Amino acid sequence: MRKKFKIEIRGKNYILGDKTWIMGIVNVTPDSFSNGGLYFDKEKAVEHALKLAAEGADIVDIGGESTRPGSKSVPVEEELKRVIPVIKELRKRTQILISIDSYKSEVIKQALEEGADIVNDISAFRFDPKVVSIVAEKNVPYIIMHMKGTPKTMQINPIYKNLFGEIKSFLKEKIEEAVKKGVKREKIIIDPGIGFGKTWKDNLKIIEGLSFLNELERPILVGPSRKSFIGQVLETSPNQRLEGTIVSSIIALERGAHILRVHDVGAVKKAVTMAEAIFSSTASY
Repeated sequence: MRKKFKIEIRGKNYILGDKTWIMGIVNVTPDSFSNGGLYFDKEKAVEHALKLAAEGADIVDIGGESTRPGSKSVPVEEELKRVIPVIKELRKRTQILISIDSYKSEVIKQALEEGADIVNDISAFRFDPKVVSIVAEKNVPYIIMHMKGTPKTMQINPIYKNLFGEIKSFLKEKIEEAVKKGVKREKIIIDPGIGFGKTWKDNLKIIEGLSFLNELERPILVGPSRKSFIGQVLETSPNQRLEGTIVSSIIALERGAHILRVHDVGAVKKAVTMAEAIFSSTASY
């Protein structure tokens, strides 16, 4: 059974574990692996985020830099130009929770000041140590993800001697480091980093064995959406991976995931609702 965690966001208490939360992806980028360029315009990005909210997203995750394998970092100024207008407009038009998908302290600081509620940092503050002090100061939920290397190098022959052990040790170390620097433990969410410095077989193993993270006693986010491991299994392009995303999401939630980060919010939400009804059924036969 999935453990429940209380988390305070914007002055309101939520329970992670009562139901699976859906985080909808909004890439304000020209080059993301799946939908790069589709929502690069501010108005299109805002409308897409509102659409995801209407489809049942609990959080919309706004990112201004592609972190696909082989991608390069963009300047802070460019990332700010992409994401801040979107966050400002969204905050005017909806009360949905907003996550800023960035590892740069200045982007995160301004995003939080303009209405973002959650920090989603793929680097676990390795790339910019100032991030953790901003998270502590603002007292916001902080998603810490495991990644081997950087987006540019992460898929160059990633090798693990102990896949589960290395991921768990990394996340445990980063949790403790963040707490020592002032982040409240109850505000930390962990992400094993599907597709970030893993082979496609590693990703399958992580989803199937996700419960290995339970002993860290933190809510778990999983992001399987349209990832290349699905393409490897099904031999499909990113936009033809919905079925694989849904199956991966359902198995992840059954193994303990509290939050699913996906592109196709409506379809995944329906599948999750059905799965949860089955898993929680007390019907007698």
